[in-house]
Amino acid sequence: VKNLRQQSGAGIMECKNALKETSGNIEEAVTFLRKKGLAKADKKADRETGEGTICSYIHPGSKIGVMAQVLCETDFVANTPDFQQLGKDICMHIAAAKPRFVSREEVTEDTLEKEKEIYAAQARDSGKPEKIIDKIVTGKMDKFYEENCLLEQKFIKDADCTIQELVKQKIAVLGENIMVGNFSRFEIGK
Repeated sequence: VKNLRQQSGAGIMECKNALKETSGNIEEAVTFLRKKGLAKADKKADRETGEGTICSYIHPGSKIGVMAQVLCETDFVANTPDFQQLGKDICMHIAAAKPRFVSREEVTEDTLEKEKEIYAAQARDSGKPEKIIDKIVTGKMDKFYEENCLLEQKFIKDADCTIQELVKQKIAVLGENIMVGNFSRFEIGK
């Protein structure tokens, strides 16, 4: 139970139950707890996030800087080391991955239309049949979201996890809804 608690950050009873469910296999218990935690995180998604912190990151060499709002429900959680680390990790990720939007919902209609036109023209120019161009455009738009929306990007410290999944993991550990608000990325010479 002690090892599982250290790996997962879950409570004693949750760890005991997870070990029972997985016949004592710690690796399976960690997976079990993660799935359970992500389900809990989904339930908290509608709760109000009126507290939080402004996080920042300055890349070595002082040529790139990021400021981001990371929001939660209470100032108690906002001041925890786990929450503060999440903010730092998100800012560092933004510095490296250069997202343009927080989520799909922020992408403007103008941007979407321009991207779709470009992808359709590329498909036509490469000789693709007209009947599959819509499928090609849909696939390219999914890639566009993955590259340009912070929550859909692969976390730079763990490519098996998106930023959205990272946030959900912290929701499961901290027990409150967490959201990424606005962010600004600054770069000298760009």
